[in-house]
Amino acid sequence: MLERSSPRVAAPPGYWRIAWQSPRGNACSLLIERRSLVVSTGLFVALLCVCVLYLGLGSMALAPSAVIPALFGAGEMISVFTVQELRLPRLAAACLTGGAFALAGVLMQTLARNRLATPGIIGIDNGATAFAVASIVNVGVSIAPPAMALVGAATAAALTFGLVAGGGTQGYRFIVAGFGVGAVFGALTQLMLARVAIDVANAAYPWTVGSLNARHDNAVGLLAIGLTVGIVAAGFVARPLSLMRFKDATAYGLGINVKAWRFQVLMLSVVLTALAVAVAGPVGMVGLIGPEIARSLSSSRQVPFVASLLSGALVMVLADLAGRTLLAPIEIPVGIVIAVIGGPWLLWILMRPQRSHA
Repeated sequence: MLERSSPRVAAPPGYWRIAWQSPRGNACSLLIERRSLVVSTGLFVALLCVCVLYLGLGSMALAPSAVIPALFGAGEMISVFTVQELRLPRLAAACLTGGAFALAGVLMQTLARNRLATPGIIGIDNGATAFAVASIVNVGVSIAPPAMALVGAATAAALTFGLVAGGGTQGYRFIVAGFGVGAVFGALTQLMLARVAIDVANAAYPWTVGSLNARHDNAVGLLAIGLTVGIVAAGFVARPLSLMRFKDATAYGLGINVKAWRFQVLMLSVVLTALAVAVAGPVGMVGLIGPEIARSLSSSRQVPFVASLLSGALVMVLADLAGRTLLAPIEIPVGIVIAVIGGPWLLWILMRPQRSHA
């Protein structure tokens, strides 16, 4: 938050204030919320520690003292190969998809003013999955899965918001419409898989449960670019979205064009979800767990974009690590692990009182 004021103005409670003089002689200052900075720093450190653990655990266990040099090409060749070629690309995919799902989740939840309104809950990831599977099983299309996932996510979002047109995006009508749209696309996915050869169905299977084992390198690179742009875009929509947590009349009174910003936030959430689904499949439950962790740790003054992104990446990495190691050599898809965690988490959210934004 930037402000033009006298350097002598004291910082509000809970903030640090950094003041300086601009080249034109104007007094400027930057307000940094203390709790958000501490929470984000703590989550980042925790993510780094879990990443080192992720790179060291597997069929060939490596100590942290061997993992860190291997990241830079030092140490034994087998350690370098294991870390850089086998585990690091998958770790990057886990961090990127978890961060994208969680960032899309916090955007959607804030936009709808509903903690359950994540891309996974309202059917966006099912729509992306259905269209991606259609491209794999060649149901009349030959477009690459990432592009089809984007089309599917946009279609599901348009259907869900169209069904509640005039009723707003608040309350359980919005959630029920999303469940219905997701169920339809889920049924279409199962129908397509039932009508193709078993080998083709096996190739599309990871898209239906969520897995990082069959990721596409091009999709991971596209997700990295998209998430970077998404983080910058989230910074631009942070202030309008914070005000949109209140009623539309209040936001309009504070100078926010609610309809225009709502469309931009929705498109950002859809794109992030589609890019993440193109890499990992429908693991949208991360978009529910990550933002909830961030909110429980952060203050309610602002939308916790950074904390949500880091929490989502942390959850995704831990879930994939558990799937790789718990029943080794059998691997559990990350989507199944997240579903096992997300079910009880969803019940806890429903029973837990919502924090006020006041």
